[in-house]
Amino acid sequence: MFGRHSDLPLKGDATSRFLPWLVALMVYLSAVSLAGVFVLNGLVRSWDHDVSGTLTVQVQPVPGEAGEALTDERVRQAVELMRRTPGVLAARPLDKKQILALLEPWLGNTDVVKDLPLPRLIDVTVDPDISMELLELADRLARSVPGATLDDHRIWLSRLINLSRTTEWVAIAILVLIGCVTSATVIYATRTSMAVNRSVIEVLHLIGAHDDYIARQFADRSFALGFSGGLIGLALAVPSLTAIGWAARRIEGGFLPSLSLPVTGWVMIAMLPVIAAALAMLTARLAVHATLARMP
Repeated sequence: MFGRHSDLPLKGDATSRFLPWLVALMVYLSAVSLAGVFVLNGLVRSWDHDVSGTLTVQVQPVPGEAGEALTDERVRQAVELMRRTPGVLAARPLDKKQILALLEPWLGNTDVVKDLPLPRLIDVTVDPDISMELLELADRLARSVPGATLDDHRIWLSRLINLSRTTEWVAIAILVLIGCVTSATVIYATRTSMAVNRSVIEVLHLIGAHDDYIARQFADRSFALGFSGGLIGLALAVPSLTAIGWAARRIEGGFLPSLSLPVTGWVMIAMLPVIAAALAMLTARLAVHATLARMP
């Protein structure tokens, strides 16, 4: 395909200069959008796996000299109540060191708050296959243990998943739009090249060349230009994505899971030059057939 003999002088036309750079830009934008889709999908799966089967009970501290002992008693009562609840697999109170570790990604140095009366937390694991009346459970907990509240992570998780899914569809729409723009660019370049080489095409027709033979030569040339442009775009995208990944790892903490791109994502991005070249080849072939059908 790269070294086939061509009866058309296609190497010297204007499309050889600008088409690869346009394809390179499209591949670069596609790589960034595709990486965003994979990262968002992995982020949502990670949050869903870590949060969907858990609840958190928060017990407010009791002020005063005897407050710590009373707070411990309320935590014990809340733990017993949760363990007796159908559908609860485990209820584990967190000590102060664990609570400070949860605050560290947000506050940095926690020395300033370690002496303050912090709310006590209970990590509750529930069976995702069992439907629980959480409003009734929260009301029973509040009546049985003063100062205790139940936090259901699935409310904000569902909103976060909806936002992430919407962003994913926007990124997919951008990929489709990039593909359409690439096809339109190839069509314009192909028709321009056909207009420049119209006399040669007419001569080939006179000596018996079929439309498919002429279309194949334009398609092969478009494939070569698209593939070279795709490699340029890939060479620009990989350092950019690596830099973004390095910056993302610096902000990962207790509130952000890993933002790295999976192997499948890198494979898909590596395939973009081939996909862009195949799209350019198919578009050029169809454009040539459509143009030749209108020629006298």
